Amino acid sequence: MPFSITPDPAYIYMSQRHQEALGHLLYGTGQYGGFVQLTGEVGTGKTTIVRTLLEQKMTDVDVAIIHNPRQSELEFVQSICDELGVAYPKRSCTLKTLVDALNEHLLQAHREGRRTVLIIDEAQNLQPEVLEQVRLLTNLETAKEKLLRIMLIGQPELSALLARPDLRQLASRITARYHLMPLGAQETREYIEHRLRVAGSRSVVFNPAASKLIHHYSRGVPRLINIICDRALLGAYADRSPVVTPYIVRKAAREVTGELPHVFDPSAKVRWRFIEWGWGLALAVSAGLFIYTFFWSDEPAQAVAAADPAPTPASMPEPEPDMTPAPEPAAPAIADAALPTHTALPSLPVSSVGDLPQAVQPLSVVLARLTQLWRAGPIRTLGPNLCTALAEQGLECYRSYGDWDDLRQMDRPAVLSLKIAGTVQYFLLESLGATYAILDTALGPMRLPIASLTPLWTGEFLALWRRETHDIRIDRLSDGPDVRWLWQRLRDLGYISAAQHPSDVFDDALDEAVRQFQTEQGLSADGIAGVRTLIELGDDQPDTPKLISRLQ
Repeated sequence: MPFSITPDPAYIYMSQRHQEALGHLLYGTGQYGGFVQLTGEVGTGKTTIVRTLLEQKMTDVDVAIIHNPRQSELEFVQSICDELGVAYPKRSCTLKTLVDALNEHLLQAHREGRRTVLIIDEAQNLQPEVLEQVRLLTNLETAKEKLLRIMLIGQPELSALLARPDLRQLASRITARYHLMPLGAQETREYIEHRLRVAGSRSVVFNPAASKLIHHYSRGVPRLINIICDRALLGAYADRSPVVTPYIVRKAAREVTGELPHVFDPSAKVRWRFIEWGWGLALAVSAGLFIYTFFWSDEPAQAVAAADPAPTPASMPEPEPDMTPAPEPAAPAIADAALPTHTALPSLPVSSVGDLPQAVQPLSVVLARLTQLWRAGPIRTLGPNLCTALAEQGLECYRSYGDWDDLRQMDRPAVLSLKIAGTVQYFLLESLGATYAILDTALGPMRLPIASLTPLWTGEFLALWRRETHDIRIDRLSDGPDVRWLWQRLRDLGYISAAQHPSDVFDDALDEAVRQFQTEQGLSADGIAGVRTLIELGDDQPDTPKLISRLQ
């Protein structure tokens, strides 16, 4: 059953969004982790992410999970103690007794070098008084770090709940937030193929048009994808069809989600036709105004300045209440001549981070500089569709969290998020050495001490890489051209004997070669060619901009 709605670790598909969400939770379990919030619509995979986190090898981490948040303050702290095995008097139990016992347990765990993590699922159902108790639990700390790391997992209503004025103290303590978005059209297709492949399928079951239609009806929500796909498989069986077609998907979507009037109701089609004509007329008027503004207006610059602010690209995180980048004008088409080029970077004098507030560039310009370094063709969108537009040129967005060593190891220019005067601003990291980094700014390239940048950097970065494979995860369940490419690549790099011929099968020899390559590159040696491994495998591609080589 490839599309069961019950979370099964064997079928986990870690899209880039899910990898980012997992990265946030892993950050929350670390030495300097604090208070993490993960939100997402129903069915987007929050529970899957939590289960994946628990499967990580965290030998020095104790985890307590609260699945039922509808409890009183006393019951809530009792549940935490029960999860952690904290001894407390059952009869004469008060809130103070419980907190004292919990604090002693946490101190003992800290002395033993262990970290304690509390995960609260369905946190949007927490009562305000219980949330206040959560805030008080964050006060359990030593002189250097928190004793209890807390993760709030919930639906989007959780963000609205924490925005209440009486909970502002709790909201201000959250150190990392992430909103798990639904899958895109390409990810939906990969998700479907991944689950079918895990279940044992080796042929095309859903044709491309059917996969695209499934994304349309499910809106990219994994749970809805599973339900529609499961019903579509049943429909294909009933029709004795070896392939799921768009017709079967439409029928399955109607059975799962109810009548879809704009597809099935003839009278509704007429109504929708009038709506389409209305939209067409509106677009025609808008196009006329656009042409007049940019070709006949005497003041095109003022027209650009009056445009709506460009949205943050999908690969970067959704703006958070306390980390919202300043609005910026929508950028026109990127032209090489419109952007400065910098040379002789290593000879730059050392600048002060105090100059950065005056050196801020619009995010659109920063992204334009990054794509220019990769010699990307003209791109007219720098909004949510940026990564889709880049994918058409063979470039993929990679957004993650890390440290300076991660950037040195990846060796690619990256957009960094710096928190300046309480606001997140974006800068292009062009070069990185042992002591200094060079950022592209509105004042030109600035050479800055890494020690001064570290307190400002949120840890977030966005980099680009060239994709040569169909899937972004190649493992023992893979076969076909991607596996053959991996064989050839590792053989060319000397990790597989030149006498061996590339194969479509991911066998022990290929697994060993992947692990050896990952070890030498400083990656986790899991034998899975994921995004970071694929990035390293493409290191010697032509026109790949480097980071470290530009600054000693």
